[in-house]
Amino acid sequence: MRRDTIAPPSAEQQTGKSRGAALAKKVNKDRIVKFFRGSRDKNGFIKTFAIYALLICIGFIYLYPMLKMLATSFMSQNDLLDSSIRWIPSGFNISNYRQAMTATSTNYWTALLQSFIIAGVPTLFTLVSCSLTGYGLATFKFRGRGVIIGLIVLAFVLPRQVTMIPTYGLYSRLGINQTLWTFILPAAFANGLNASIFILIFWQFFRTVPRSLIEAAKIDGAGDLRIFFRIALRSAAPAFITVALFCFVWHWNEAYLTQLYIQGKMVTNNQWTTVIIQLEQFSSNAGGTQYSQTASTGANKLSEAIKMAASLLAVLPLIIIYGVFQRHFVESIDRTGITGE
Repeated sequence: MRRDTIAPPSAEQQTGKSRGAALAKKVNKDRIVKFFRGSRDKNGFIKTFAIYALLICIGFIYLYPMLKMLATSFMSQNDLLDSSIRWIPSGFNISNYRQAMTATSTNYWTALLQSFIIAGVPTLFTLVSCSLTGYGLATFKFRGRGVIIGLIVLAFVLPRQVTMIPTYGLYSRLGINQTLWTFILPAAFANGLNASIFILIFWQFFRTVPRSLIEAAKIDGAGDLRIFFRIALRSAAPAFITVALFCFVWHWNEAYLTQLYIQGKMVTNNQWTTVIIQLEQFSSNAGGTQYSQTASTGANKLSEAIKMAASLLAVLPLIIIYGVFQRHFVESIDRTGITGE
């Protein structure tokens, strides 16, 4: 009986198979390297993992105080004394918020209204004055423009404590101390709280307005103010949103200058105040008669819960404002080129 014999592979076939196996091995190796290291168009696993790990750590650092404050503010005295309860309270106890809002040193609703006035009115004047100043520096060419921009940068870098005493003396001579004019008048002349950075934001944004568009408007007979309101202002919404939010938040959180210029530390009959100032007074009075530290440990812990509730009430308006304008604010930051605070 005849058997068919299979011929062994030739040398060329063996060489081709070995080359194919080596090529497949190299392709798999390149895929693995590309997966971990990435390419020009796509980040690899290592870089993506490092970025997200860093963002998670930074986010935890920022969110931890807020989450701890929120959890503590809803805890009752039994929850605060129970060592097994650290984050999730047994029930949402809103009595801490009631006590924080009705405390003698808080006057929450009055302080909230005055906070919006003290932060909102200077913000409106800052938007008008700083936008006009930034537009003028970005549009008109004149001698000394670079020196003025340099002085504006220097004014922003200069510590506030250096000019605090001369500014207080100037306001005293003008007779506007312990009034809201100490914030409004400087803001009207582009010299308010951190106005230098706002001028630079508008200056940087208005520089991007095409010169050909401005020259075409001038040929059509439009004046400088008409060009500002009809052309430049309509495209400056991102800059206005950025400046408005920054200015409002800085005025809202500014407690020392508000006490020094508007409220008057040595004056007791001035009724101007803010929620931040009232929060400081509430925290200092938490060890007084109403929440005595000489009482039991439970009273001390309850005092901490009420202080956490008062702190959350102080920052709640800013959280709501940022939540409403978050998308516009992120787009504004992206278009104006501002990074960080």
